[in-house]
Parts: sequence; structure tokens; C-alpha cells
Amino acid sequence: MFSAGRGASRRSIMKGAGFGGLLAAAFGAGRARAETPTKSAGAQIWRGEYWAQKGDVKLYMSRKRMGAPQKGEQARPILFLVHGSSISSLAFDLTPPGLGEYSIMNVFARRGFDVWTMDHEGYGRSTVTSGNSDIASGVEDLKAAMEVVKRETGQSRMHFFGESSGALRAAAFASVRPDNVNRLVLCALTYTGKGSPTLTKRAEQVEYFKTHNRRKRDREMIMSIFTRDKPGTSDPRVGEYLANLELKYGETVPTGTYLDMTAHLPVVQPEKVLAPVQILRGEYDGIATNEDILDFYGKLPNGDRQVAILPGLAHSLALGINREQFWHAMHAFLTAPPHVNV
Repeated sequence: MFSAGRGASRRSIMKGAGFGGLLAAAFGAGRARAETPTKSAGAQIWRGEYWAQKGDVKLYMSRKRMGAPQKGEQARPILFLVHGSSISSLAFDLTPPGLGEYSIMNVFARRGFDVWTMDHEGYGRSTVTSGNSDIASGVEDLKAAMEVVKRETGQSRMHFFGESSGALRAAAFASVRPDNVNRLVLCALTYTGKGSPTLTKRAEQVEYFKTHNRRKRDREMIMSIFTRDKPGTSDPRVGEYLANLELKYGETVPTGTYLDMTAHLPVVQPEKVLAPVQILRGEYDGIATNEDILDFYGKLPNGDRQVAILPGLAHSLALGINREQFWHAMHAFLTAPPHVNV
């Protein structure tokens, strides 16, 4: 991981970020140690389901933590996961038999977090509407979800993680609701889209995205997530398992985030994202480029910020063979010790 003050040059940032793996994090010195969340002794992972209301739209939410909520218990850090363009929140809670741990919800619940996620409008179990579920719509979804989280936990500040267009949703939400955001992790982020081969190819369909609110998302498309950047960085058996689950909700998904990412970038102004930010990118990602994420990084106003280029991973860090690199990087950032203002 790499962090630097606002005065760092692009050359020094590129050198520090590196392309071969993680570097030691440069956290600010602090007099007090942050408490690293740990699982409750003997507790089992508890799961809850909820619904948020956005006007006439019902938004499905799920939650995992160690042990059921208890009245009067000590508050736990909340981690809210925001999904991307083609897969619902199922991607955050995969348990493919015999293939290892893929559930981010399980991983961070065991580490003491109260983990939440949701299906955005038009995805998964949430209401399918005539809208295209663009980034702005996703921000409104998150506003509705915050009401549920606050009601159930009594907390209004939490960590956010978003991947791909989910990173755009999370960052856009952070820019308009800074009081709800503690730390923000952005994976596979697209800022301007400059130099992105995948977005260049996708832009060939921009007229379709402008005239249709849903697009085809079949088994072949889901499997392409695992192979399009660099075959071998993820297990195709996990793709088959994910496709079997996801296709129960149909073979189409909204076009809004694709339209935003091919015709409307940038949709987030980094200068308005006030929270501490970690940007993670797989070294083989065909959408997020180093130049683009470093451009975004350089405009963030908070000095508590990091970039990490993770080896052996492509666009989806959560579904890669080397996903433990991602877990480690994010956990370190979310449990960073407090710094002393100088």
C-alpha cells in the first residue's frame, strides 16, 4: 500500500505505488492504538435480511456479524458493501462448495465487523423498475439503506467498500453524505476512463445504453468477468457457481452504470470526497488504469489516503485467486490507528 501527502509528485506516487505488490502503509503516527475488531469467542455468524424503501421501490438488504444483535452490547464497526454493474450483492457472499472462502461478508464478520450490503434498484431481489439504475439512482438507494442501518444499529457513520461501478456509487454517496462515511475503500475505480481498453470496447454500444434501460447479462457474460482481463487470475468454477445463483433473477440488468461509464465520466468529483480513501486495483484490470486512479488520488483532499496495486488480480478483486491480498489490504486500512493532527 502507498500513501502520501498532497505535495507528492505523480512520479513519486507511481514509484511508491509499485506494480509488483503491496508496500508498507505510511500511516500517521498516533498516541493511541486502534482496536482491531475480533470475533466473539464461541459465536457463530448470524445473518439478517431487511428491506429499505425508496419511494415505491423496495430494496433488499442483508447483514452478517458474529452472533445475533444484543440490546446494550458494545457497538461494532459497520462495513457496507456496494456492488457493481452486472452482479447483485450475491457476489459478496459466495460459498462455493470445496473452492475455499469467497464471502467478504463472512471474512469481515469474523474479524469483528457488522457487515451490510444491498441489491440496488433493478438487481437481485430489489424491485425491477423502468429506470436504468444509474450512479445517481444508486446514491439514492444508499440514502434509503442508511435509514435501515441507523434504525437497527444506532450508528450513522460506517465504512464503505465499492467495486467497479459500486466504487462510483460509494464515492458519489460519500461526496454528498460525508457525515455517514468513516473510511472508504474503492476497488476497480474508474474516474475519467482514460486509457481503459474495456471501456473503449464497451463504448461501441453507447447508443444502445442510451435507448434501453436494461441489457443482456447471460451466463456467457458472467463468465467473461473471470476471463476477459487475464485468464488464470480467477477460478472459472466460481464463475459457474455465481452464474447459477445470479441467473435465478433473470438474464438482464440495468444499463445505467454502463451508460455513465461510457458517456458521462467523470461522475464523481474527488475534491468533494472528504473521507479517508483507499484505492485498490488488480494489476491486470482492463477497466481501471493506473494513470486514471492516480489522477483521482492526487485530487483527494484528505491526507489519509492510499493506493495499492495488487499482484495476480484483475478487475474483480473479491473473486480472484489472490483475493486474500485484497482482504489484507482492506482490513489494514479499516483498522488503521488514529493519527495526531499536526
